[in-house]
Amino acid sequence: MNRTNSHTRWQRVSAFIFVLIVGVLSSNAHCDENTNDIVLGMSTALTGPTADVGINVKAGIEAALTEANQRGGVRGQRLRLIAMDDGYEPARTVINIRHLIEKENVLAIVGNAGTATAISALPIVNRSHVPFLFAYTGAGVLRRRPADRYVFNYRASYAEETRAMVDAIIEHTNIRPNEIAFFTQRDGYGDSGFNGGIDALTSHGLASENEIVHGRYKRNSLAIENALAEILFHNVPPKAIIMIAAYAPSAKFIEMAKTYGYDGLFLSVSFVGALPLAETLGDAGDGVIVTQVVPHPKSACSIAQQYRIAMDRYVHRDAGYCFGSFEGYIAGRIVLVALQSDCYEGGRDELVNTLEALEEFSIGLPEPLKLTHMRHQASHSVWPTVIRNRSIEPMEWADLAGGLADE
Repeated sequence: MNRTNSHTRWQRVSAFIFVLIVGVLSSNAHCDENTNDIVLGMSTALTGPTADVGINVKAGIEAALTEANQRGGVRGQRLRLIAMDDGYEPARTVINIRHLIEKENVLAIVGNAGTATAISALPIVNRSHVPFLFAYTGAGVLRRRPADRYVFNYRASYAEETRAMVDAIIEHTNIRPNEIAFFTQRDGYGDSGFNGGIDALTSHGLASENEIVHGRYKRNSLAIENALAEILFHNVPPKAIIMIAAYAPSAKFIEMAKTYGYDGLFLSVSFVGALPLAETLGDAGDGVIVTQVVPHPKSACSIAQQYRIAMDRYVHRDAGYCFGSFEGYIAGRIVLVALQSDCYEGGRDELVNTLEALEEFSIGLPEPLKLTHMRHQASHSVWPTVIRNRSIEPMEWADLAGGLADE
């Protein structure tokens, strides 16, 4: 063989080996960098008409993770949240979830806000065997029986929230079942709350769903006029309106209803975001009832105290404490309970197994939480609150007997 050709060939082989080694080292460095962090993903509304909800939940999760990192993380590994904006649009959620799973290799998806967006994410996470944890929605689609293996919820369902409203109205006022109306978003979110409300009304003697007036509006819009007209001009004037909607259309609906002389009860499920609703309504918000799936953020329970400390130390947000960030903090804390468990050995399926093995546990809420193989919803508690002077105050359902809306 020609010595020159042999030398040239050796140079090429050496160069190839060098490139291969560099590539392997780079790949290993990337893996080491990733495995040093426990990475969680989140797709939520960070812009658009429901941005306050997504921003608040994200802040609460980050407060819990940062608090844990300040204490050494989980067995020396730091926790990191990658949050992507979907603007409350399901098509964008699909793109985000795929990116988080395929490109970021997240351990789990946590704290996503919205029902329609959750519906779009479910086929992907189930097919990819990625835990979908503690979404900010009470939709029934996330609460199937038997439970989806990879889907876990913290909060009470919308059906449980609307049942609590209906039970309280019937028990503590003279309002009849057919005098309760519904204003809902035209999608899975609105339908979930409405169907739960109808089930509750049926148990109180409602003969037919057709007796109930139901006004709907399009998601991510403020086009509520037709829904308002349908409700206000119904042949049985409503004395209570249950709202399953976002805060901006809810605020417009309430303001216009009051302009046209409606003086009955307004009640909303927790997703609305009580604080942004109160801020948007101003003085028109007095008496609006919002059910919550967490205690009041300023309550005395130990988890609320820990939440306030974590928010003060690690978030420093001008908006202060709110139900959305408190729920995000609780979601983060439950994830940490599983990750710090002696049962957890790493990996997505192991995280699922660990969550199911928690059984009954406490993180400082008034009632213990419970997760099992058959039960993937940790809490069923609902707390009523009322807007007063642009702030959110705790209330008791018995207060309805005293004409709460007219105080």
